Amino acid sequence: MSHAETSDGTTAGASPAVKLTLATLTMMVVGSMVGAGVFSLPSRFAQETGVAGALIAWAIAGAGMLMLAFVFQALAVRRPDLDAGVYAYAKAGFGEYLGFFSAFGYWASACVGNVTYWVLIMSTIGAIWPSLGDGDTLLAVVLSSFGLWAFFLLIRRGVKEAAAINRIVTVAKIVPILVFVILALFFFKASVFADNFGGADYAGSLFNQVRGTMLATVFVFLGVEGASVYSRHAKRREDVGRATILGFLSVFAVFASVTIVSYGIMPMAEIAELRQPSMAGVLEEAVGTWGKVFVSVGLIVSVLGAYLAWTLMAAEVLFVAAKDDDMPRFLRKATSEDVPVPALLMTTALSQVVLVVTMFSDDAFNFALDLTSALSLIPFLLAAGFAVKIATGPGSEDVAGQSTRKELVIAVIATLYMAFLLFAAGLKFVLVSFIIYAPATLLFIKARREQHRRLFSPREAVICAVSIAGAVVGVIALAVGWIEL
Repeated sequence: MSHAETSDGTTAGASPAVKLTLATLTMMVVGSMVGAGVFSLPSRFAQETGVAGALIAWAIAGAGMLMLAFVFQALAVRRPDLDAGVYAYAKAGFGEYLGFFSAFGYWASACVGNVTYWVLIMSTIGAIWPSLGDGDTLLAVVLSSFGLWAFFLLIRRGVKEAAAINRIVTVAKIVPILVFVILALFFFKASVFADNFGGADYAGSLFNQVRGTMLATVFVFLGVEGASVYSRHAKRREDVGRATILGFLSVFAVFASVTIVSYGIMPMAEIAELRQPSMAGVLEEAVGTWGKVFVSVGLIVSVLGAYLAWTLMAAEVLFVAAKDDDMPRFLRKATSEDVPVPALLMTTALSQVVLVVTMFSDDAFNFALDLTSALSLIPFLLAAGFAVKIATGPGSEDVAGQSTRKELVIAVIATLYMAFLLFAAGLKFVLVSFIIYAPATLLFIKARREQHRRLFSPREAVICAVSIAGAVVGVIALAVGWIEL
């Protein structure tokens, strides 16, 4: 590196952190939320539920995630001293070790999610180039790897440049999704929609239908915290909360529309069997082959934009955690262009490893999608819990001297919703999450040793023991076939 680095790992003479406007922060939220998930929604929902279940699921998910968005908005105002959002809130509320787990889990979630983008791109191209299969063949992995490292070099050039590209791409990728909704409404068949209303025989009870869609809704809403994660770059602190709410409401309307209009095009059993991206198959049924091509092109633009936003956010979390001494010191280094290169390198490297693993999975896309959601639930749960703690603790009164009851109600609802999602995820994804979380403690130990501190407090030792026990049970469950990937 050509620039001299200071003792804390930053670069001597580095410019101040790049400052982002409300519009750019909102685009970061929309850009990180609108990615692979929206293009897979029709078949993901049709595999689990009919129209009635979908409407209930979106109502629950919309209300629950809106409460979480309000939580991030309130925390941005209440604790403007905390940067990197999710991770910082968990640390402030529940201690350094759980804060570390939150940072690592959020980061790992982003890395696994990034892999789904490349799998989906290759699966899309695989419709006309069979050697790419469903995005999990050797050729697909090689081409995806080239893409991974090309983006590493792009972001390495500077955060401001990458954020500007994300803003342009966000606008470009919203257009084909809106066109899909409009065309689907034009070709909407009321009789097909009515047949799909109650769900097919395989869907089960209404409760099971709704529960089955919960992880899918979590994945598409990941990114609602995007502005909060990048809060240190905001020109005005209040813009963080505004961008979160604006981005969420915009994306929620689009996602719910994509799902519901698809039920009016073809029977849900047929939608469930579509290859990903299923939105392309639905539009092909409505308007012909050009619809499939149109959605496929839109998907590639969308996914590349989301990959850019998520890679930025993942590296940012590791960087700020290292600056706070919760990750090893090598991760706190940044260039004069404000790029945390070691954190970015580690992010790209983990995505590369997971990408190779997809070759050995039966259903790489859906499993990675659900694992991404499951890994993010614990960081979200801790952030919501911290909001409850603030609303009930000392200094929980606003400037008018009145109790923040509204904030408390919102925080409690958000916390209960996150707990429900962990239940909906099921034991398999909780155990697999433990398998990923437990080894991460080695990074925490390294950071503590660098600071010549005691490795664990008694409370932290208990949490560590629980995570290791969960990982052991998970490995045994996989080995004997109790759970399958």
